[in-house]
Amino acid sequence: MSAPRWIIHLPTTLTRSADAAALAVALRVSLQHVTAIDFGETTLSEEDRQFVRTRVWCDARLPGPARCALPADHDGPCRPAAGDPPAPGRGG
Repeated sequence: MSAPRWIIHLPTTLTRSADAAALAVALRVSLQHVTAIDFGETTLSEEDRQFVRTRVWCDARLPGPARCALPADHDGPCRPAAGDPPAPGRGG
């Protein structure tokens, strides 16, 4: 059995979901080197409705260690974030 993971709830003063999503993107870009943060699991919720969450990224598993870094409701095929390692056997 693995140890439980901890969630950090980070309230903001933002009043639009699009602005909160943009902040999540900025945090992912600036903190992507911190391996303890699982940005693929990022969700948004209204302050008084925290039990209703909206995913920010698709996060579908891709070949190798990568996950889809596109928005949760994207059209077309999934693709990894620019800095993700390539799938085994695909070169670099």
